Amino acid sequence: MNVLGIESTAHTFGVGIVADDGNEIRILSNERDTFIPKQGGMKPSDLGRHHSEVAPEVLQKALIKANLNIRDIDYIAVSLGPGIGPALRVGATIARALALKYNIKLVPVNHGIAHIEIGRFTTKSKDPLILYLSGGNTIITTYLDGKYRIFGETLDIALGNMLDTFVREVGLAPPYVVNDVHQIDICANNGGNFIELPYIVKGQDMSYSGLLTAALRATKNNRLEDVCYSVREIAFDMLLEATERALALTGKKEILVVGGVAASVSLKTKLYNLAKDWNVEVKIVPREYSGDNGAMIAFTGLLEARHGVTIPIEKSIIRPRWRVDQVDVIWRLSEN
Repeated sequence: MNVLGIESTAHTFGVGIVADDGNEIRILSNERDTFIPKQGGMKPSDLGRHHSEVAPEVLQKALIKANLNIRDIDYIAVSLGPGIGPALRVGATIARALALKYNIKLVPVNHGIAHIEIGRFTTKSKDPLILYLSGGNTIITTYLDGKYRIFGETLDIALGNMLDTFVREVGLAPPYVVNDVHQIDICANNGGNFIELPYIVKGQDMSYSGLLTAALRATKNNRLEDVCYSVREIAFDMLLEATERALALTGKKEILVVGGVAASVSLKTKLYNLAKDWNVEVKIVPREYSGDNGAMIAFTGLLEARHGVTIPIEKSIIRPRWRVDQVDVIWRLSEN
């Protein structure tokens, strides 16, 4: 079985292909092109234009790398949400067109579930507590009775979005990442004086918007490097407090970190220290699969296709607010 996955929920258009020969699942290709604005944030219309322009080349590269023809594909998996409408529509339109022209079944994939499943696959995690940390999501979750249940999440903006917005507003980005290091870490590593900023954890949930506003205000009267250091430490510590409570509640022995923020060296260090205190293991998705990518869509599509999950083309609408706890994770029912 060969599954082609299309990802286009935000700034990245990606195509990945996975193969299942009955004994082993292999990732054959994982091609992508990421939109980087020249200045400011991302405009949804610019994302749609970018994805439309790069899609043919990314698709062709993925097929060539996998050494396959489109007629060798058994299923087309597409991320239908959550995400940004104009970006989602490009991927969905291309997936529908390919499915219709070549008579290939379409598989609907939730973007967040795909991040989790590629993390479990690449790290060989069995039953972890999961930190799903990306530009648009901050979620603490684990699997229970057929769904991924949410034990904590951001009440407003995501951790990754907060850090990106801060470095952009103070003139450090774009680019947001240099030599695989986020600008907040580059800046914070030259600071060290702690500045009092809002620390907001409500039960199991976190709020980052107040921290962002206060941090931007603090740059007027403090060294930028010290503000970077303080905002990073507070933001990550808020996440760790909620994570520690979730560990106590669930009794899990693994922490799996997925999503683009998983690449932060500072966050990794804090998580390893937390894991040592609780005698649990930390597993972090490999960098190639931490950001948005087509391979994670193809892999999750394969899991769904194995269990007969497909969708008619006329019903394959995009779902910009599709939550991970709304998905029936039927492929895990047979694992336990």
